[in-house]
Amino acid sequence: MAEKLLMTALSPTMENGLIVKWNKKEGDLIQSGDILCEVETDKATMDYESSVDGELLKILLPEGRKAFIGDPIAIVGDKSEDLSQLLVDSKSKPDKETSIISDFTHAEKEIKQLQRQKHAIDKIKVSPLARRIAAENMITLHDIIGTGPEGRIVKRDLENIIKGKKNKSINIVNPLAIETIGDKSIPITEKRRIIAKRLSESMYSAPHYYLKLSVNMDKILSERSEFNQVAKEKISMNAYLIKFVAEALKRHPMINANWQGDTISKFAKADIGLAVAQQDGLITPIVKDCGNKGILAVDYELRILIDKAKKGKLMPEEFIGATFTISNLGSYGIEEFTAIINPPGSAILAVGKIIKEPTVSMNNEIEIHSNVRLTLSCDHRVIDGVVGASFLNDLKIMMENPIKTLY
Repeated sequence: MAEKLLMTALSPTMENGLIVKWNKKEGDLIQSGDILCEVETDKATMDYESSVDGELLKILLPEGRKAFIGDPIAIVGDKSEDLSQLLVDSKSKPDKETSIISDFTHAEKEIKQLQRQKHAIDKIKVSPLARRIAAENMITLHDIIGTGPEGRIVKRDLENIIKGKKNKSINIVNPLAIETIGDKSIPITEKRRIIAKRLSESMYSAPHYYLKLSVNMDKILSERSEFNQVAKEKISMNAYLIKFVAEALKRHPMINANWQGDTISKFAKADIGLAVAQQDGLITPIVKDCGNKGILAVDYELRILIDKAKKGKLMPEEFIGATFTISNLGSYGIEEFTAIINPPGSAILAVGKIIKEPTVSMNNEIEIHSNVRLTLSCDHRVIDGVVGASFLNDLKIMMENPIKTLY
C-alpha cells in the first residue's frame, strides 16, 4: 500500500529540515535503510534513510525546500496504485498560504533592497557637476576616492578617471547600474538561526561574568616541539588545551555542572567541545570523557572530529551536549576575547594568540616569555567567583608545569 514518507527529527534539536539533495529519483526501487536524500538540519547535513520497501512513486519536496517535522516529503508504494488521494492530501492550505507569504516577503525584500541602494547612492558625497559627469560617462561613484572637502567627489576626480590617470580599476557600466549597487541580503540557514537562538537564550538567561589571566607557555611549547620532532603525528595545541582543562575539571567539579532550575547537576565525565568554524556558522565537536584519556588519544579523536565537522558529517551525539567548551581564536591573531557559554555547560574558555612579551621575573628582571590570555566565562547561578578563579588559577599552574600534569 502506498504511503507517505514524513520528515523525521534527525537530531534532538531539529525543528525542520532542508532537502539538499535527492539520492533517489522517482521510479527507483528502494529498501528500508536506503539513503533517500540529504537533509540540512540545525547543525549538520544528515542522511535520511527509508523506513519502508517499495518504489519511490513521487517526490513531494524538491531540493532546496524545507519541511517541518511530520510533513510529507515523498510517497513510496507500488506503481500500480492510485496516488490521487494521497497527492490531494499533500496539497494542504498551509502550502498555498506559505507560497503567498513567500512571494510577498520576496517582493518586500526587493523594495527594501532598492531603498537601501538608493540610500547608499544618496549618502555619497559628490558635487552636482561631478554626478552629472559620472552619469554621462557611465562611471560608478562607489569606487571613487574624492579629493574635495571632506572627501567629496568633485569635477577633477572624474576628469582624472576619464583621462586614465587615476583609479584604473573603476568599472565602466550602464548609468542605470548605479542604482543597483547597495547592501546585500543573505538568507540565513537553519543552522545560523538555531545558533542565534541558543546563544541569545544563553546570554540573557545565564548571568555571565568573566575571569582573565595570562599563562606562560614556554614549557608547553618546548615540550610540544620536542615531542613533535619524533612523533608520527604532531600534537595540536588544542589537544593540549583540552587535556589540561579536563585535568582541572577533575579538581573543580562544580565547573563541570549545569543549572536545572531547582537543582544543579554535576556531570560525571568531562565531555569537552571545541568551537570549529564552518561556512554557515560554528559547531562544537566533542571529545568525550577527556579526563580518562591521554593526550595522544585526545588529539587523535579531535582530528577525526574536526575533519567530519568541516565536511558537515558530524552525528548529533558528536556535537550536542558538551559539558565544557573551548573557543580558540589564536590562529586568527586575536590576543584576547570573551565567549558566550554554550549550553548545557556552565563555562567556556576563550583562548587568544600566543605572543612574546616582556615580563618582570621574581628577581625583578625583565624577561621575554611566550604568553597567552585566557578568559573564562562563567554562569553565576552555578559557579561562584572564588570557584571560577580557583579553577582558572589551577589551570594556569598546570599549563605552566605540563610534565607534572600530563605524566
